[in-house]
Amino acid sequence: MKEDILSYNLEELTERVVALGLPKFRAGQIYRWLHKVGVTSFSEMTDLSLSLRERLDDSFVIFSCSIEKKQVSAYDNTVKYLFSLHDGEWIESVVMEYKYGHTICVSSQVGCRMGCRFCASTLGGVVRNLSPSEILSQVYAAERDLGVRISHIVMMGMGEPLDNFDNVMKFLELITDENGKNVSMRHISLSTCGLVPRIGELADKKLQLTLSVSLHAPNDRLRSEMMPVNRKWGVSQLIAACRGYTEKTSRRISFEYALVRGKNDTPACAEELASLLKGMLCHINLIPVNEVRETGMRKSTPENVKRFESILAAKGFAVTVRRELGSDIDAACGQLRRRARLEQNVENEKP
Repeated sequence: MKEDILSYNLEELTERVVALGLPKFRAGQIYRWLHKVGVTSFSEMTDLSLSLRERLDDSFVIFSCSIEKKQVSAYDNTVKYLFSLHDGEWIESVVMEYKYGHTICVSSQVGCRMGCRFCASTLGGVVRNLSPSEILSQVYAAERDLGVRISHIVMMGMGEPLDNFDNVMKFLELITDENGKNVSMRHISLSTCGLVPRIGELADKKLQLTLSVSLHAPNDRLRSEMMPVNRKWGVSQLIAACRGYTEKTSRRISFEYALVRGKNDTPACAEELASLLKGMLCHINLIPVNEVRETGMRKSTPENVKRFESILAAKGFAVTVRRELGSDIDAACGQLRRRARLEQNVENEKP
């Protein structure tokens, strides 16, 4: 079986290159082609001899993703990709344009096992984890297609990043490597629904990324209804882990709070949230929930959003309302893949 060369760091690649009887400097050349240029085949490595390229092709595979579907917002240039992988599975990524550059939201799994009620990614469950190379390939494919440099990364696409911990950590190592894309760790956000033990492991690594915690409710009753993970690690456990994270890393946590009409957007919920997070180094990001037909959850009204924000701001919290991007292209992850699968099933059932 061919080896996944794109998931190797430079040290690992050097070991494999030497094992093939090649000089060490070849590893640097190959690594540059893979991670600075972003080639998808060995034939593109034009400063290597044809015989060497053929040897590499015999031993290794470059896992890349190809564009299955692409949607571009007419409002804000947000681009939504449905990528196909080498085994026929599909994942989604979104590229957003800001004044400071381009940000990509990447997936870490095919599907998701977490079961959050408001999320389209989890409706079909989890299929498998993505390898480091498959996470990287989303960044590289978007850069190739758009002709831009991706400067910021958010791990908020399909899947729970901390449920694929080792591969995500390897991805972070590779994407921030100064010999490769060299994206600043401070320009990366990682989102979790609250896998408490993994938050502790992440804290121990003391990475300079931003941890975003999908909270969405201030108490166990509401949160357990919306997020099954809360039945294993309740709100008090999660907040304790978050406080431990900020103390160990001195990094501010961003709490994501999706506002659902009549569910968690009341003044009482805002007051309870303020009490829960009192004294913590944090930022609160309010998100009018994405309406997905299957979930039955409706977006909070602008009046309720403003009232919720005002209550938190009055308590001294740094709070923002997320600007909605790509609203005309179903930019929330999971929706495009699910619709494509449904269309595929209908097509397969035709006589």
